[in-house]
Amino acid sequence: MRISLFVMSTLAGLALSASTALADITVYTAGPAKLIEDLAAGFTASTGVKVNIFQATTGKVMARIESEAANPVVDVLISASWDTATDFAKRGWLVPYTSPNATSVPDFLKSDTAVAQGVSALAIAWNPKSGTPKPADWSDLAKADYKDLVNIPDPAQSGSSFELTAALEAESGWKLFEALKGNGAAVAGANAEALNPVLQGAKAAVFGAVDYISLAGRKKGESIEVIFPASGTVIAPRPMMILNWSKQQDDAKRFVDYVLSDEGQTKVAAIELMPARADIKADRPLVGDLKVLKIDTDAVYSKRKDTLAKFNAIFAN
Repeated sequence: MRISLFVMSTLAGLALSASTALADITVYTAGPAKLIEDLAAGFTASTGVKVNIFQATTGKVMARIESEAANPVVDVLISASWDTATDFAKRGWLVPYTSPNATSVPDFLKSDTAVAQGVSALAIAWNPKSGTPKPADWSDLAKADYKDLVNIPDPAQSGSSFELTAALEAESGWKLFEALKGNGAAVAGANAEALNPVLQGAKAAVFGAVDYISLAGRKKGESIEVIFPASGTVIAPRPMMILNWSKQQDDAKRFVDYVLSDEGQTKVAAIELMPARADIKADRPLVGDLKVLKIDTDAVYSKRKDTLAKFNAIFAN
């Protein structure tokens, strides 16, 4: 009897371990590392479900999903571009889900298969110790005061930078970018690579900086100001999606619910992103405070190669 009880106890333990493993969910995100770590910890504390995380740039996240096509493991994807949600929905890869916590999320930040985790906007990130006048609009960075002192995130590496490039090109053609090139502006990798020389004082400003990174730096005491140009900018909703190959769809839905909960959205606001929910307070400018340039994402992304080719031709050499 003792052996039987031991075996039964062992088997029960193994079953519990197996069920715990099955309850894990895997989240891939192109968002900030601290945010997903805080959200995962809060979700696990609330539900007991462990979250496996892969956090990287958009390009690396998409490459990983592609490499795992034969044996996909991601349950929830958080992208830095709404275009990912549109593309994946067209491919039939997403689970339709409307979270009960999405009631106060504006319609333009949700669809049948995706909902924003939060929202960023693109801005001018300017170092007030650079000895340059405070810029007010994009075109100011093409003036002589900023000769050789401006970085631009590479639109081939940053989805939000690409959308800004496309929106400004639609507004006024390529004259602004040609003027920036003529003034010595440099294309400097993705968002962090473009910003770091400005924080260090080697450059004066970033043309098209992701706002929350600079806002968070300013809160830490770094010499940086965030300026939203009066002529308009683009916003970048960060969509959450549940993949239809997920074997843990119920827990994946619970994760989306948690991110959209009061606690989850407060964590989003804490790192200077705009919360997706309109009823969550944030100590930063929100969508309603900005002039937002409208873009037709389908049209923009259908000619992405041509847009990047023209941009690269301007900034070559």
